[in-house]
Amino acid sequence: MIKSELIQILAEENPHLFAKDVERMVNVVFDEIADALCNGDRVELRGFGAFSVRHRDARVGRNPRTGDTVEVEEKWAPFFKAGKEIRERINADYEPGSDAPTKKRAVRA
Repeated sequence: MIKSELIQILAEENPHLFAKDVERMVNVVFDEIADALCNGDRVELRGFGAFSVRHRDARVGRNPRTGDTVEVEEKWAPFFKAGKEIRERINADYEPGSDAPTKKRAVRA
């Protein structure tokens, strides 16, 4: 799912709201999460998961095309850890032997 699909679904489920208002709300939520991560805070959405930032040390990498070694600078990277409820919902819809969860039932919070 991409952001525009999320906005469309939310707009359809809330016909009393204009699509532009739904888009603005989604953007505000994402912007607040990004701002919190930029400030070094952790964002936890109960039942869904937690966003945090992790430090990656400088290292020597390799260019996969040429094989040359490349110096990779230290950086901070966003990290997401799924919550227990979302993991259980995904595993409840997972059919052994398949590559991805199958939609056995309508998944709703």
